[in-house]
Amino acid sequence: MRSHKEIYIKYEEKRDALFVFGAGASIAEGAPLQRDILKLIYESDDEQLNKSEAALLVRNFINENFDTSEGVYPTLESIFGYLDYFISKREGLGNEYTTSRITEIKEYLIRLVHYIISKPSGQRDGAYRKFWNLVSEKNRNISVVTMNYDTFIDESFDFLYPDRAYIDYCVELMNYHHYHEISAFDWWVNPREPVPVWERGDPKPIKIIKVHGSLNWKYCNCCNQVLLTAWDTKIDLESMGFKGYIHASCENPETVEFDLTCPLDGNSFDTFIVPPSHIKELSHPAINKLLDETAIEIRKAKKIVFIGYSFPEADVHIKALFRKNMRDNAEVHVVDPYLNDSIISNYKSLSAAPIFYEKTFESFIEDDLTNLIDPPNKSKHTDAESCAGV
Repeated sequence: MRSHKEIYIKYEEKRDALFVFGAGASIAEGAPLQRDILKLIYESDDEQLNKSEAALLVRNFINENFDTSEGVYPTLESIFGYLDYFISKREGLGNEYTTSRITEIKEYLIRLVHYIISKPSGQRDGAYRKFWNLVSEKNRNISVVTMNYDTFIDESFDFLYPDRAYIDYCVELMNYHHYHEISAFDWWVNPREPVPVWERGDPKPIKIIKVHGSLNWKYCNCCNQVLLTAWDTKIDLESMGFKGYIHASCENPETVEFDLTCPLDGNSFDTFIVPPSHIKELSHPAINKLLDETAIEIRKAKKIVFIGYSFPEADVHIKALFRKNMRDNAEVHVVDPYLNDSIISNYKSLSAAPIFYEKTFESFIEDDLTNLIDPPNKSKHTDAESCAGV
């Protein structure tokens, strides 16, 4: 049996590369594009979805307020923006749609988006696994910012734990506090505290900042805390809530399912995703923390690599964040197989000389990733260059 000790693991002062993932990066794993989600909500043959009250109410609202007669659906941005307008003004829409009803429809739509994205589709040996393999082999002094709700990048990380790396989500998780009621989830390690380092292990902390939330985060709006349910992204459309599971073992031969509620106040958990909207609510304390951590990583990055991300209009806050915090000498690399004038213009407004790769994420990994992250002065990296975790 290997021995271990608990020590602080440290970040280096600068980051060799910051990777920024958009929806285009997760396509290879089977994730739907945002523009296809509403079509899936309308045309899915999924029995649970079609029988749910949420789907019925959301479809009725959209049909009454948008033209879907030709089978062409509005964008999620336009629907959420429309809902957010009435909510922000505290106004209703006729007798049927009071402000509280519109708020309920928005929450239902968020849960439907969660349900669609969480349906199993990816493979653990896909593009993200190849990405982490090269990071582990060549250079772990990187960080990640992702706009995606899906968990492909998290689940593909598992083979690095615990000898090569620990995930730092940059948000305070309820899991760290070992509440009895969530004992099934309390094994997650806080990389900002002393962590177990096993014999022959050499772990590094790697930030994965999910600025728009995650399918495996559950949020309590009473105590403002976040629970990580790693590898569990399912939502129950009948109860509109989340289930916890105690999986079968020698002591308990059958898997036990239970309603997952906050251990501090018994409150039902909300899904933690920030929907696409031109009127985004960014005052959430956890979102503010994630945006602050993103700003830190932008300032520290020598290279910033955008993969499958086009700076959509609803993400003006993200463009502002990069424009405000990027170093003048930071290299900008853009990976997108569908480059067009609009995408190129977006990046040229961010950097004087962005480098473009008109190829898929997988092709970029195979052709270019090694040269981009391989540190040129490996021998010069010393402990003196390290600083306490930030």
